[in-house]
Amino acid sequence: MPGKKIERRPVSKDEIERRGGFRLADCYQCGKCSAGCPMTDYMDLLPHQIVRFCQLDSPELIEKALRSRTIWLCVSCETCSARCPKDFDIAHLMDTLREIALERDLTHPDADNIAAFHSVFMWSVEKTGRLNEFPLAVGYKLRSMDFFTDVMRFPKMVLNRKIHFLPTRIKGVKAIKEIFRKCRELENNEGRS
Repeated sequence: MPGKKIERRPVSKDEIERRGGFRLADCYQCGKCSAGCPMTDYMDLLPHQIVRFCQLDSPELIEKALRSRTIWLCVSCETCSARCPKDFDIAHLMDTLREIALERDLTHPDADNIAAFHSVFMWSVEKTGRLNEFPLAVGYKLRSMDFFTDVMRFPKMVLNRKIHFLPTRIKGVKAIKEIFRKCRELENNEGRS
């Protein structure tokens, strides 16, 4: 029905923990993750703040974490996870929050292009078992509608053989597709409960 607002139940701490397979209470807010993160200058919330918002189990704070630029600017270098004295995997938390944000359409407006890149990246891995630059670039440009940024770099990348037009596949691509299928099945089952 047009104009009808879709009701969504708020994301809870329990849901985040269940989906990620970790305990948020393992983080005691020492801040080493934020101190070592190479991307903090560009983030709107620091990594330890994202964890804290999730720990507090407030729907408003969790939504703020899900709508943040931070979860999309995390480059999964795992510096935060490596530095954590409690072995809390913050990089995995960021992955979990990105997936929830995508499902619930809660991405930060500045992160739309990052979400488009993420979506095309995952598509490329599912279809071929690896990242293929040319389909990634074309898919990203089509989804982001950002056709002209970096366009002048393309010929040089082709000449230097940095981009290949035909995608390559790994031998075990069927196994990769099965992993994606099982993940979707698990997500669907969680959505029903």
